[in-house]
Amino acid sequence: MRIELAQVSRWYGNVVAVNDVTMTIGPGVTGLLGPNGAGKSTLLHMMAGFLAPSGGTVTLDGTTIWRNHEIYRSIGLVPEREAVYGFLTGWQYVLSSAKLHRLPNPDDAARKALAMVEMEPAKDRRVETYSKGMRQRVKVAAALVHDPEVLLLDEPFNGMDPRQRLHLMDLISAMGTAGKTILFSSHILEEVERVAQHIEVLVAGRHAASGDFREIRRRMTDRPHVFRVRSSDDRRLASALIADASSGSVSLTETGLEVQAVDFRRFTWLLPRVAKDAGVRIWQISPADEDLESVFSYLINRSS
Repeated sequence: MRIELAQVSRWYGNVVAVNDVTMTIGPGVTGLLGPNGAGKSTLLHMMAGFLAPSGGTVTLDGTTIWRNHEIYRSIGLVPEREAVYGFLTGWQYVLSSAKLHRLPNPDDAARKALAMVEMEPAKDRRVETYSKGMRQRVKVAAALVHDPEVLLLDEPFNGMDPRQRLHLMDLISAMGTAGKTILFSSHILEEVERVAQHIEVLVAGRHAASGDFREIRRRMTDRPHVFRVRSSDDRRLASALIADASSGSVSLTETGLEVQAVDFRRFTWLLPRVAKDAGVRIWQISPADEDLESVFSYLINRSS
């Protein structure tokens, strides 16, 4: 099954959460990558039919999703926010999901779903006693109880310990290999690399990039990088760096040098050699723009 978004926007008053996004999510595992506040949750909720697009269309195999109750037979959603009643046991919560879907044998479906996420030993405990990772897993079980063809997961690995994370990653990969359509959001590139065959990048509500993880990693690595450098003679080092094309700009600041490297690989090779030839000792070098916002902002500016 395929989810298609055509020029989709969503706004709340004067706030634009999603802006003119067009993409297709097909069988296999797709990662929706972007910093916090990028609009990932809003986009997933529109794909799940819980939010109406303010503009554009969201369809499942050509059928409009919004106000189409039939699509819930095919879609499962794992929201980022807590959506579990704490007074229920894990078993009661997943069983209630099976009954809401009017499955012919809800008990068997609930047992199978809990087994898939390794929650059988804790199924009779109240959800309010669960750890964050356990609550995440029981939400996944509730979303899988009707064996949907499309699974949407919003930051599913948050709060999980390493073993739980690896188990869920393997489960998602297996479902994608079996032909199901899986989309999960994350702000961590390494999580997406580990599981997804395809990546969609969302920044400030806009679709910034699309491709496999090698292409996205290359585009992130090849962007200009800004470094702060402190040395024994900043002026002499600046003069030496300016002479090489790998340095786009070099600025003297109160705390040292600020260097924009347009060729990251050459710059990292060049800096120690230039310093040695100039007789300058480097005391400190640190990235000035390695936060996710700066990385993703570069991608969105490049795509504009």
